[in-house]
Amino acid sequence: MMAAADHKARGNAAFQLGHFAEAIDCYSLALDRDGDPAWNAAILCNRAFARLQLDSPDEAALAEGDCSSVLLLDPVNIKALFRRAQARMVLGNLTDAKADLESIVAMEPGNPQANASLDIVRVQLAAQTKNGMFNPEFQAQLLNNTAQVRVLPPAAPLRLKSPRQDKANATKSHRYNEDFAEALRQCSIVAHNEAQSHATRDQEVAKAAWDDLQALELTVTKSARGLSKQVNKHAKRVPTQAKPLVTSTAQPAPIKAHTDALWAQLLEDERKTRSVYKSKSKASHVSRVFSTVDAYRLTDQFARRHIGAGEEDTAVMLQKIGVNSIEELIGKTVPSEIRLTKPLDLPEALSESQAFAALKKIASQNKTYKSFIGAGFNDTLTPFVIKRNVLENPGWYTAYTPYQAEVSQGRLEMLLNFQTMVSDLTGFPVAGASLLDEATAAAEAMALCNGAFNGKRAKFFVSRDVHPQNLAVLETRAEGFGIELVVGNPLTDLDFSTKEYSGALLQYPNTFGSVEDYTKLTDAAKANQSLVVVATDLLALTHLKNPAEFGADIAVGSAQRFGVPLMFGGPHAGFIATSEKYHRKLPGRIIGVSKDSRGERALRMAMQTREQHIRRDKATSNICTAQALLANMAASYAIYHGPDGLRKIAARANLFAATLAAGVRSHTKATLVHDHFFDTVEIDLAGSGLSGTDVQRRANAHEINVRVISDSRVSVSFGESAELSDVGKLLYALGATEVVSAAALDALKPAAAKVQASSIPASLQRTSPFLEHRVFNSKHSETELMRYLKSLEDKDLALNTSMISLGSCTMKLNAVAELEPVSWPEFTNVHPFAPEDQTLGYLEMIDTLHKALAEITGFAAVSSQPNSGAQGEYAGLLAIRAFHKANGDHHRNVCLIPVSAHGTNPASAVMAGMKVVVVKSDDSGNIDRVDLEEKAKKHAHELGAFMITYPSTFGVFEEGVKDMCDLIHKHGGQVYMDGANMNAQVGLCNPGGIGADVCHLNLHKTFCIPHGGGGPGVGSIGVAAHLAPYLPGNPVVLTGGEGNHVVKKANLAVSAGPFGSAGILPISWMYIHMLGEQGLVKATSHAILHANYMAKTLEDHYDIVFRGKNGTCAHEFIIDIRPFKAHGIVEEDVAKRLQDFGFHSPTMSWPVVGTLMIEPTESENLAEMNRFCQSMILIRQEIEDVVQGKIAVEDSPLKHAPHTVDVVTANSWDRKYSRTQAAFPAPWHNEGKTKAFWPTVGRVDNVFGDRNLVCSCPPLDSYIEE
Repeated sequence: MMAAADHKARGNAAFQLGHFAEAIDCYSLALDRDGDPAWNAAILCNRAFARLQLDSPDEAALAEGDCSSVLLLDPVNIKALFRRAQARMVLGNLTDAKADLESIVAMEPGNPQANASLDIVRVQLAAQTKNGMFNPEFQAQLLNNTAQVRVLPPAAPLRLKSPRQDKANATKSHRYNEDFAEALRQCSIVAHNEAQSHATRDQEVAKAAWDDLQALELTVTKSARGLSKQVNKHAKRVPTQAKPLVTSTAQPAPIKAHTDALWAQLLEDERKTRSVYKSKSKASHVSRVFSTVDAYRLTDQFARRHIGAGEEDTAVMLQKIGVNSIEELIGKTVPSEIRLTKPLDLPEALSESQAFAALKKIASQNKTYKSFIGAGFNDTLTPFVIKRNVLENPGWYTAYTPYQAEVSQGRLEMLLNFQTMVSDLTGFPVAGASLLDEATAAAEAMALCNGAFNGKRAKFFVSRDVHPQNLAVLETRAEGFGIELVVGNPLTDLDFSTKEYSGALLQYPNTFGSVEDYTKLTDAAKANQSLVVVATDLLALTHLKNPAEFGADIAVGSAQRFGVPLMFGGPHAGFIATSEKYHRKLPGRIIGVSKDSRGERALRMAMQTREQHIRRDKATSNICTAQALLANMAASYAIYHGPDGLRKIAARANLFAATLAAGVRSHTKATLVHDHFFDTVEIDLAGSGLSGTDVQRRANAHEINVRVISDSRVSVSFGESAELSDVGKLLYALGATEVVSAAALDALKPAAAKVQASSIPASLQRTSPFLEHRVFNSKHSETELMRYLKSLEDKDLALNTSMISLGSCTMKLNAVAELEPVSWPEFTNVHPFAPEDQTLGYLEMIDTLHKALAEITGFAAVSSQPNSGAQGEYAGLLAIRAFHKANGDHHRNVCLIPVSAHGTNPASAVMAGMKVVVVKSDDSGNIDRVDLEEKAKKHAHELGAFMITYPSTFGVFEEGVKDMCDLIHKHGGQVYMDGANMNAQVGLCNPGGIGADVCHLNLHKTFCIPHGGGGPGVGSIGVAAHLAPYLPGNPVVLTGGEGNHVVKKANLAVSAGPFGSAGILPISWMYIHMLGEQGLVKATSHAILHANYMAKTLEDHYDIVFRGKNGTCAHEFIIDIRPFKAHGIVEEDVAKRLQDFGFHSPTMSWPVVGTLMIEPTESENLAEMNRFCQSMILIRQEIEDVVQGKIAVEDSPLKHAPHTVDVVTANSWDRKYSRTQAAFPAPWHNEGKTKAFWPTVGRVDNVFGDRNLVCSCPPLDSYIEE
């Protein structure tokens, strides 16, 4: 039976989530379990508070009873008195409520809540008297000037601010603000009481009261902007001069008559205005977002911290745009046919502290047992210096992908370190800057092998002992490419001589821990021109011969165990490395060494012509977002430990495996399956009398996990945090009669040493050096690494420096409150294949997140397995393909894609086995409806899907989108919506309502997961009910998304982890739950407001290329730089010059070449947006100087930008412009006094870098001083 404390805790959690009825039930159960009076008092107060939230007179009466019960035991219980007063206010028992509140104030004179409520009760009681301004009979008398005014004794002054005291409040949106109306009503009563009490005061005090009343009327007149005419009409009754007041008791009548009459008229005007407003907004719920806030709410509300513009900023922007309200702007921007007609059904917004507590409660359900499961996910220790200075540092996690190399040299250097680390350990000269995970990397390598033979060798061999998740992702990918997978024992079943195989995938060490020598196999592959891919473990390669040395062609794997937590499966940095022969076919990003305009060494992303945004439907990979932040952590880990430190960590893991192996032989009846291993031991239970389930149960009893392979086999994998006592517990789990003692374990050490000596065959022991570069041998103290990380951070421009207005990238705030849970051990220390009863917290968090995302998108189910937006596209198209095949429509493989689509769209379609047909755009940037209809009809029999980005890639809400969806459905196709621009939809419209069947969401854009300098990302997909059965699965932990009609399955996997990058999903959970429905709508509305304000500000200086039919844009807009090309100025010049002003460039030349696309997001304030706009205007003046011939284009600061410190401080200066203009072009730089950021390199030479590819750290001899 559950204890009372548990019921109370559950009640508190339910209350925090807004589930008040459930909270009441839990509190009632707690009362049934415990009879302690003090305990019951607390629960009764909590239950009363929950009852009050239900806004029901019946519940209020019950709440009053709860509080009265408490007060019988404790008459001075402040909480009970206050909540009983609240209940009595609801019930209309104002006199008793007043008595309760006065009791509180007597005990705590400074209690703000009690004082505020007491003021309200006094006002309401006054309104019920004969002189009360809402007494109908008295109002009639006032209007007829027949009222008899009764003198009241001086009342206690009200504490609420008047509009006079809070002018800013009084002048903004008061027509729709009930707080304003209440404050105005109370101020009228204050003035009335002041006037009535004049008889007991002297003439001077009475005159002051009269002056106050006149000042109040003047403020009301000025503040009621829309009602000013009506106010002025009634103000004529006010005497033009202050008159001395006499002591006659009849004198206040004109004062009160005028005040109440004025208020009555204002109230009537307010009522009429509100009525008209409501009639206009029946189909819109946006206005609710900008209404009053409960005075009792906690003050740490998230919306005001996330949304940059306050009320004053908002008013300025609306005026600039030329609209009266945000509602009007949204009405002009978003087509009415797609607008939501009711609010999203989401929980009420939680404050930061409430959300923190609610998620902590969920996370506490996870059991963080020590993991010995392995299977590609290993226990590791994240150095605190890396955790604090990289993972939790906004200078690293808020940066964008380093397309602008000059302001990205820090993370480019660390990614180069990552490539060097991978290159050294695998033995291959070329390595990429990370992939999404090991399974994805293996699939990319398979595609590379297939492409090397132009698809003519249709088979690809996969060893049966690869990690199961790797095989599952390969199976998914192979189908789209038409590759036949053959799975078997590579040493006995693989015959390269048939020349049917493009390549083979081996696991080294294999998934069960065995280390095999594949030299003969790689020799055979080379003899038949086939390629060999090796999935490997970087830590193992510190002791094992590297893949290049035994003849492999490609190495892939995960860098997770280099300091990146388990995180329930991700995010983790995958890697790929190969020989120079295949470097131009390598998927993903590569960091290369080039030079800048000064001739100095500079880094950049190399060979971008390989990438999907260039190759589009000719690409063999859609990889876009990678795992830069996690790659940087892994590289930092290698730098911190150095080669010797890594060898020690690896040797220790190997020793623990050897110790367990020795113990299995001496303390159990189980046997070892193999003798050669690195860190993982496979055990046969046949002679032990135990099953795999028995072993897991015995292990769980000591809070450890092992991998259950089958009923008769288990494996144990050792990581960095293993301790000798763990071996004793493991041996018990494997059949020892008890936990093996420390003394017995000490006795095992000699045997363990012998086992370790033979665990790696001599032929496979590494002899080649690695990580010889200076960076890996000079930063082993925390001080050194901390300073190195800081030096790199300072080279980069991230969101903690200034706005990053990249169009289609949504670089919004990544709030600390959202990110904090990511570091909780309840989330970091959970293995993705841990038993379900240990992962209940993760499962609940994911389920509640996906329910919210399903509601937001209008879909039935959601999966977050895709690790990037591009992978989300791929998974969504796979669901469409699977749906068609299930219906027998195997022939439906044509995908219509607009020419303006992101490059990942056609690449994803090809990967899913579809044929791309391009749809034209019209002159306005919209989809050419005629061309779409013609192609839909032409391909009606084969039509599988239509991919559309909405709002469009041009930043416009296209009209007729529902008709386009209907057209596709009419011809048998499905509609895929690219969710890249979802930040303009949330709460206003949704893909499901528009007519889409599937949509991916970039959680790293719309839902606040940081970009991390190029990853991690999450590309969750939402699907309609008929596609829900085809969401991605996993072979180890059967899954299939969350929601309605989902089917758990082992196939259709797109990522290694069952739930993708589950470790960062708490970020989006916090974002949604802290904003709630109204906050989400407000965020979307402000994203649109900010973009339109900036477009309006810049339109007199640059051409705005595309706008909607009413002249507005969505959440982003495009400015045209093409007109200046005739004068030698291109978009790159503007982008680089912006760096001198301290800003990252907007998106260059996409979706239109020669343009810049700007997206400010809702998180920026007006001052920052104005600084950016002013920078663009100043740059426009510099362009005009070139146009007018005032300076030659080659001499312009635009062509020499960015300017580094050493350039502007050089002894000689021969430029045609001043040093000040070069270095401090903005007025807010104060000629250098306040400049916060400097690019550290000049403009990078991209062509030189591609022609002279260097993608690892310089060799050791380059550091030798002459």
